[in-house]
Amino acid sequence: MGAWPWLHAAAAAVQLQHAGERERPGRQDGAASFEGGDPADDAVQDGPVPALPPGGPRAADEVPLLRQRAAAARRRVLRAARHQGWPAHRGGHGVSPTAQGYPETPGIWTQEQVEAWKPIVDAVHRKGGIFFCQIWHVGRVSTNGAGFPDFPSTQFADFQPDGQAPISSTDKQISPDAESGMVYSKPRRLRTEEIPGIVDDFRRAARNAIEAGFDGVEIHGAHGYLLEQFMKDSSNDRTDEYGGSLENRCRFAVEVIDAIVREVGAHRVGIRLSPFVDFQDCVDSDPVALGHYMIQQLNKHEGFLYCHMVEPRMAIVDGRRQIPHRLLPFRKAFNGTFIAAGGYDREEGNKVVAEGYADLVAYGRLFLANPDLPKRFELNAPLNKYDRSTFYTQDPVVGYTDYPILEDGSDTDESSSQA
Repeated sequence: MGAWPWLHAAAAAVQLQHAGERERPGRQDGAASFEGGDPADDAVQDGPVPALPPGGPRAADEVPLLRQRAAAARRRVLRAARHQGWPAHRGGHGVSPTAQGYPETPGIWTQEQVEAWKPIVDAVHRKGGIFFCQIWHVGRVSTNGAGFPDFPSTQFADFQPDGQAPISSTDKQISPDAESGMVYSKPRRLRTEEIPGIVDDFRRAARNAIEAGFDGVEIHGAHGYLLEQFMKDSSNDRTDEYGGSLENRCRFAVEVIDAIVREVGAHRVGIRLSPFVDFQDCVDSDPVALGHYMIQQLNKHEGFLYCHMVEPRMAIVDGRRQIPHRLLPFRKAFNGTFIAAGGYDREEGNKVVAEGYADLVAYGRLFLANPDLPKRFELNAPLNKYDRSTFYTQDPVVGYTDYPILEDGSDTDESSSQA
């Protein structure tokens, strides 16, 4: 596995304030008041973390995007960060050797990985960028190289140390992916006494990220990975203190949050949650209750920086995406900065920020194809079309750093409304 993890900019040029310092829904501009300052100066200090001006087209954030080209991309990423200020932030960092589930994905558990990041983070800071490191554990979304009787011709990658079974809240295997043909290995249910060790892996990864120079960390608690495998009742069939009731199912995630906050400070920590999303056999029978419970736990940490939440699945009506807008109760309940994600375009993003539905709106595919997306939004400039076929290739350039920016004079396509 390569030693070069991805970067994730939790708020690529925006200023996020402490929970108690910002107004709740109801203000006319729909966004918080923010302090000024040089982003590089505030990189790892106490106080507000600088990141995009609130309101208007720049109240945008890039979501963490899964990429599978960590080793080969490192040099290209460093060059782009130094010379273009290009947003080299593309997804999560594994917290341990067992956290891996995809080829060429990065980690942040060794000193080698920490040292590998330092020049990249420094280069981005010199351009005024703000970088958060998303940390994750894939749990059962992995393979250990073992074959399956029903799929004798399938080749399985070995992402687990010594060929051990992936770990999870359960021993239930994820259903095969009908579209890709991917078959995940049967997981091993973590023993109760093993869980504190996984919590400590997250704590250590957060400390490593700060040592590498990142401005903070985002805990990946979404999209069917390990933390969510514990939180949601479809994937948690445990009978110990980490299963059963909502409180018990969330206990592991809460312990991870608590440990990281103690280690690096609440003002450097955010989290991504997707209570409504049904992905990788992870669904909950009461996502509203799950979301509210987790918000309550976050609010126990004064100054917890942000909650990044994913909208329910969108519908397409008359050729246009219809965003469900189910997140307002969580935004009202959360004391910190609230980020909404889920298929927003420029117009809809501006609208929900202005109305106070969210403090920031996160963009994924649009940001991938438009590394200067905030500027394009500000100028209402046309957007590059993204190429879905290149999303998960391992080429260090194609579909990664080859999209044109406005400054280079390249022509851009006028359409940006892709599914």
